[in-house]
This record gives sequence, structure tokens and C-alpha cells, in this order.
Amino acid sequence: MRAPRVVVVGGGISGLATAALLARGGARVMLLERHEALGGRAGTLELDGFRFDTGPSWYFMPEVFEHFFALLGTRVEDHLDLVPLDPAYRVFFEPDGTDAASTFELSASPGVNRSRFDAVEPGAGGRLAAYAAEASEAYGLALDHFLYTTFERPDRALSPAVLRRLPRLAALLRESLADRAARAVEDPRLRQLLGYHAVFLGSSPYRAPALYSLMSHLDLVDGVQYPRGGMYTLIEAVARLAQDEGAELRTGADVAGIEVAGGAGRRGRVTGVRLASGELVEADVVVSAADRHHTETALLEPCWADLPAAAWEDKGPGISALLVLAGVRGELPELAHHSLFFTRDWPANFDAVLGTDRRSDPRGLRVPDPASLYVSRTSATDGPSSGAPAAPPGHENLFLLVPFPADPSLGADASSQRTLDALADRYLAQVGRWAGIEDLPGRVVTRRVLGPAHFSTELSSWRGGALGMEHTLRQSALWRPGNVSRRVDGLYHAGGGTIPGVGLPMCLISAELVAKRLLGETSSRPLPVPLRSGFLAASRRPERLRPVGGQPVEVRR
Repeated sequence: MRAPRVVVVGGGISGLATAALLARGGARVMLLERHEALGGRAGTLELDGFRFDTGPSWYFMPEVFEHFFALLGTRVEDHLDLVPLDPAYRVFFEPDGTDAASTFELSASPGVNRSRFDAVEPGAGGRLAAYAAEASEAYGLALDHFLYTTFERPDRALSPAVLRRLPRLAALLRESLADRAARAVEDPRLRQLLGYHAVFLGSSPYRAPALYSLMSHLDLVDGVQYPRGGMYTLIEAVARLAQDEGAELRTGADVAGIEVAGGAGRRGRVTGVRLASGELVEADVVVSAADRHHTETALLEPCWADLPAAAWEDKGPGISALLVLAGVRGELPELAHHSLFFTRDWPANFDAVLGTDRRSDPRGLRVPDPASLYVSRTSATDGPSSGAPAAPPGHENLFLLVPFPADPSLGADASSQRTLDALADRYLAQVGRWAGIEDLPGRVVTRRVLGPAHFSTELSSWRGGALGMEHTLRQSALWRPGNVSRRVDGLYHAGGGTIPGVGLPMCLISAELVAKRLLGETSSRPLPVPLRSGFLAASRRPERLRPVGGQPVEVRR
């Protein structure tokens, strides 16, 4: 007998986490990453002495990170140097005329934030406290009952605690996040502060259900942290853990197809993957942590796909992004570590980027101008004396993320790239004007501009999306594509294209949900920590680890 062979496709956070967990479970794991560097969307770039995270830049949901590391018998603080940020972020509101924007800082102190809300709108501080309390309750309910379930047994999420709250949950599903914020505060600027989280879901506050008000718990209650040295230190940590557990991580290995053998009836059985080089890598289990659309339409033959090309025609890809990575001469104290820039006409801004139909037809999308956008200045924390400076002395690094239409033609050729470069100048000028920074574009000494075509070609992202399938009601929770193939035994999914959703914490959970599938664990609870070595031997569904022909396998202990 031998240990089951598992191939993980994709070396982003979900692929690395899956490799680490299943290797600890006793499987022989090989991860295959197309590029020479690991990380996927959560990449890093060294450019002329500047360091940039090229993807996620917010460290949210600390409980999820703590639990994942605990599964592997270690602690977050043994791998990441987390720095609390105060202010959590600074907001710039679109000014009238040529004046600098008005600003709002979210403090690490809830009491300070209540006072600041009251200063904008008398009485809003108390309503903020109530809103935050409701967000915390919803967040706890999601962690305890919905995020860690595979939905193999949806009834198991319906505990007495959930049943008592069903009327409240139903109300939060019927209205939008924007509507929920509007019931809490009247000032449009404060409403924006309570609704901007929808962008982290690839959506807008006018399309995301009000249940996602739970995300306000993350900044209003938890506070915001940053791992010194950049978000890529998380990728490095999880990669080390995977290797320590015995997983083999192969880069420069481009998977061209998932191999399936015909089985009984209309079901098949995975047998491995084939690389672009022609090499066949045999496997008893394949976990695709690649983009879900790419997996279904490019790696699988149509007869084995749960979601063939036609099935995507009524789905929404969510937002893409224009990324501007700029090294800037001189200091930029006007900007916090995290800065948000909000336009006055938010509905028009989101309509430009997402359209008014649920599938975001590219023909109805427009480039926003001016744009609501996000700026990360990690050199504010990783300065010259930090031990891990993000910029040379006397300089700063800026990462601009402009929500953009999911249209892979944007940046696909030289002419379109020149248009994106011109837009980058325009958005840098907007940041400088609103923040009162003189000649910001003229102080840029190096930069890189990436658009939807980059996400499409480099990450095989559906329609050049930046995050993954948009979180609307019909694309969330049990309505989101599941993590196990309905047609191919031995094929599983991890990452933002499956449950529970997009973002680093969700991707870590998606890896755990693969382990739960292989164990036959149908509860809504996280797995107990630490996982013992060889835990897959306790599977209630050992046939899920059995290769073609049904020969028995034995996990490593």
C-alpha cells in the first residue's frame, strides 16, 4: 500500500495552504505553479530598489490566520511580525473645485471613532456603536456556522442559534449593503465608510447583500494590522510550512490539462495532470487552486466540466483593477499606510465599473473618471529604520488600486497599454490634488502599470478580474460554486472561485474545506487544532483517497 498522491494546481495562497494541510494529513503532495515565483495574486515586485505587494494589502480576519497556523501546530507570531495601524486608514472625499479634499481618519479606538462620527453627524456615534455590535454578531455567526462548512450537509449549519436569527438573516439578504448603511447614518460620507468593504468582495454596496455589513466588524472592532516586510511574508511563511510538512513545490510547471478516465455511468475519475511540456504527473486526487473559469473551460474537457463555457454567461465576474506601482521621490506624510479616495457620485462610479446588469456586460462598462480608488503606502510602516524598508532612503512607495471594468482587452496591446499609462498619470494627479501633494506625477521615479489584460494573461483570470467571482446573493455561500466536482471523482477546488469566497482569509478556509471533504467531515465547525500527522487516515470516506481501480492506499503517519 502507498500514500495517496495529491497534485495541487496553482501556487497562490489557497494552493500553498492546501498543500500544507494535505501533506500533514499523510498524502504525498506535489504543487505545480506555472510561474517561477509562488504567490499568485498575492505577489511581490522588486523595482529599482522599491518593494511592492502586487495583490492583497489588508490583513483582515486575524482569527482565520491564527486558526490556520494552529492547524499546523504553530503560531502566527512565529512567522509574521504584525504591526497595529493607527489610523487604520485615512479617507479623502471628492472636493469641490480645486480645493483639497475633506478627510476622515478611522482610529484604532472605537471611542474616538464614535466622537468623529458625531462630529460629522450629531448622534451618529451611538448609531455607529449599534451598527458595529450588529456587525460583530453577524461576523461571529458567519465564522461559527457558514464559513467553515462545505455545504455537503446544509442542514448542519442550521443550529438553534442560526434558527433564532433566521428572520434577521432574511432581512439582511433582502436589502443591499448600501441600504443597510443608509438606515444607520444620513451623511453620505459616513455611508461610504460603512459600505466600501463591498469592493473587497469584488462588488459594490448597491449589489452586495446587507449581510456583508459583518465586514465592518473588521475595521471598527478588530482594527487593522500589517505584517512588517509586506503581505508577501505570509506567502513565504505558508510555503515554508508546506515544505516542512513534506509537500513538493514545483515552479515553472504549467498545467495544460487535468486527466480524467471514464468511469461508471457519466462519472469520471481523475488520474493526474498534463503539463504544457507534455509531462504527465499522475495523481489520485487533484485540487485545482487555479482560476475556476480557467479550470472548468481550459483544464477540463467539456464533458467533465461542472461549469462549461455556457454556464458562465449569466454569472458576474466582479471588478477588475488598474494597478499603479510607483516609486516616489520625497516623503508623503499626507497619505496614511492605507488611504481611500471616494467620489461624490458613488452610484455612477460603480455603474461605470460593474454596469447595471448582473453579468457586467463589457459593452456597458466604462473607465471611471474621477475614480474612487485605494492607495497603499507601505513605506509609512516599512520605513528606513524598520529593518525591511519598502523604498530607498528619501523615497516612498505607492500602490494605487483603481476598481476597473472586467474587460481583458484593457492593456492587451501596445495602444491600450499607452491608454492605461495615461490613466495612471491622471489617477496619480487626482491623488495629489485631493491630498494636497504638489506635482505627485512629476515626483514618480519608477513605476509599473498593470490592467485587466495582466490578470487575464498572467493569472488566467476570468475576464481579467482582479479578485474572483463577484459576491452577490446568488454567488455567495451555498449558491457559490462548490469545492468538489459533480462529474469527476477525486477532483476538488480551492481559492476564490469556490466556497467561501475571495480574499486571503477565505482562501485559507477553502484549503481547510478540501481537507474536510476528504475526511467526510460535514460539520460547520473548523477542524480541531493542531491536526495530528496522518489525520487523513481517519477519513469517514476513504474511497475519496482511492486511485483508479480502487486499490487501497495508506496515508503517511
